[in-house]
Amino acid sequence: MVDAGTLSVVKTIPVGRRPRGIVITPDGREVMVCAGDSDRVDVIDTESLKVVRSIPSGADPEALNILPSGATIYVANENDSMVTAIDRASGKPLAEIPVGVEPEGVGVSPDGSVVVNVSESTSMAHFIEVKTAKVIANVLVDTRPRVAVFTGDGKRVWVTSEIGGTLAIIDAKTHKVEKTVAFEIPAVRAELIQPNGIAFSADGRTAFVALGRANRVAVIDAATFEIQKYLLVGQRVWQLALSPDGAKVYTVNGLTNDLSVIDVASLKVERSAVVGRLPWGIAVKP
Repeated sequence: MVDAGTLSVVKTIPVGRRPRGIVITPDGREVMVCAGDSDRVDVIDTESLKVVRSIPSGADPEALNILPSGATIYVANENDSMVTAIDRASGKPLAEIPVGVEPEGVGVSPDGSVVVNVSESTSMAHFIEVKTAKVIANVLVDTRPRVAVFTGDGKRVWVTSEIGGTLAIIDAKTHKVEKTVAFEIPAVRAELIQPNGIAFSADGRTAFVALGRANRVAVIDAATFEIQKYLLVGQRVWQLALSPDGAKVYTVNGLTNDLSVIDVASLKVERSAVVGRLPWGIAVKP
């Protein structure tokens, strides 16, 4: 846990083995952490900063998300090619939904009606209807998709493909790929440009996309899909999160063991701070 003002580490919280995906519940009371090698989701109380319970999640939970109501958690079980829906209050599974091979990122529509999961080895985005717990569409994207994020209006889903080096923008209603964005950075080899995390500005006009081993974050106009600039951050930038006031974007950089702070207004990297070894996921408490 890092203080957003000072960027000092407030506390290090022991959880299960290989923690990766992380979300904060809509009410801000709990942090859900995928402990991949422990086959569980650890739940941290945001006041006591302690693990208060662990939820069996199925094999190798990689990433997760939660409905806007806060009632249901969706977990990507990488080894089982499943997405598991879990009741947050009881910790009991509600449904197991078969998807592609090696599922990872989980996106949730703003109205809570649709969940999108991406499968790395199948190279697909799977649209899951929450009401029926059924896959209603499979959309082919580039190689090794990692993250799926809905736009604020729920009209599009943005999907990053790490090995393909692209970003797919999918119409959430028709399930058609509307645009594929490729990245080119002077003096950086194409195979090092590995898109991962996505964060939108508070007004939805700007998107920030982590580019992995390229050590940069792409800044994209969310309306035109044009790349505005690249921001140099730490090494192997994985995931991103927007501050509650919309003023900052925080990145976690896996090979430099640090966190970078991007000022949204100026589009400049302000500073960085050392965190734990090989950071992967990030969530910001309101």
